[in-house]
Amino acid sequence: MFNLSGRVALVTGASRGIGRAVAMRLAERGALVVAAARGDHAGPVAAAVIAAGHRAEAIAIDVTDSAALERVPGDIVARHGRLDIIVSNAGIARDQLLMRMKRDDWDAVIATNLTATFTLAQASMRPMLKQRGGRIIAISSVVGQMGNAGQTNYAASKAGLIGFAKALAREVASRGITVNVIAPGMIDTDMTKAISSQAQTEWAAQIPLGRLGTADDVAAAACYLASDEASYITGHVLAVNGGMYM
Repeated sequence: MFNLSGRVALVTGASRGIGRAVAMRLAERGALVVAAARGDHAGPVAAAVIAAGHRAEAIAIDVTDSAALERVPGDIVARHGRLDIIVSNAGIARDQLLMRMKRDDWDAVIATNLTATFTLAQASMRPMLKQRGGRIIAISSVVGQMGNAGQTNYAASKAGLIGFAKALAREVASRGITVNVIAPGMIDTDMTKAISSQAQTEWAAQIPLGRLGTADDVAAAACYLASDEASYITGHVLAVNGGMYM
């Protein structure tokens, strides 16, 4: 089940948290994983994958550098002959009430969380259309579905991913390409650790399953959507939130 042997996968924001877990899980299922992150931060992830007996390589990319990001899919195809799976995970948060939010913080969040997915998906169209198949998975957030005070920029970017994926799914379905979204809830990562303990407690109280999610919970969902078992699922938002938003 979920055999990804022979597939080539690109995971952005792969240096830690959800991205790292997704990269590890896809590799465990047989994919050759290209782990992408800023600077040399993806190197340890690729090394961990290789140490576990799987295939991976690391690339350095700032996803807000559109010109550089546009070249990544073609470069992967040149090295490995194909590109089957994209997990667009890179994301940031710069929280503030709207009346105090700086335009730079709005632009940075939109560029990283939303525009980078557009750039990457568009650049991947040619090889995926030629292959007549592919999986595009965007990591959104429960905040993009239900909103959250102090996160208008973050919520807008994550909600935008949902609309983007649904529209693109209709454009490319006839070529065997699926486009889906994972919307994690409160996941135990470095990003959530930066939230105050009081806020964490308040959010956790809203989770019917009674616990924070893990990066592996999200990785399992990504592995499923990347697999042949999910070949009839597209334009879907898979909520991994413990029932926090239904």
